[in-house]
Amino acid sequence: MANTTHTATDASHGASQDAFRAAEDAAGGLPQLELSTFPNQIFWLVVTLVVIFFVLSKIALPRIASVLAERHGTITNDIAAAEDLKAKALEAEETYNKALADARTEAAQIVADTKAEIQADLDKAIARADAEIAAKAAESETAIAEIRAGAEEAVKIVAKDTAKEIIAALGGKADGRTVTSAVTARMKG
Repeated sequence: MANTTHTATDASHGASQDAFRAAEDAAGGLPQLELSTFPNQIFWLVVTLVVIFFVLSKIALPRIASVLAERHGTITNDIAAAEDLKAKALEAEETYNKALADARTEAAQIVADTKAEIQADLDKAIARADAEIAAKAAESETAIAEIRAGAEEAVKIVAKDTAKEIIAALGGKADGRTVTSAVTARMKG
């Protein structure tokens, strides 16, 4: 039963296609290529193009033009802002470089001042040490001179006593003045 329904549908569909082809052949082919309908088709083509032209020129194109103008303005403003920011960045860089150079100069000056202060303190300390050494050297020379003088006196006394004892041991009599003058002459050289 389903098979007979399907066959009947196919038969009716095939018949309608044949009828359409027959009508098409009788009319002479495609209707848009018929010369008798050209003026009507051209009229409606012109009407459609005029309507599209007015719609585009009055609605779409002004909107597109305003969007383009707005975008152009935005781009121009952004470029101007970027140039301003670039100029400010260059100015900031110059300021930074100047501040850096000033800081380096100031640091070098501080180092030089500190070195000068340290050198001055060192020179003062060396001068004090030299003065102390000179004073101690003078004291030492004075002490040495006193010790030398005391030693000479002690040597004279010992030499006198020794000479008297030797003369006495040899059986002679020693005169104090003679022994003193002999020891003094010998010590002078």
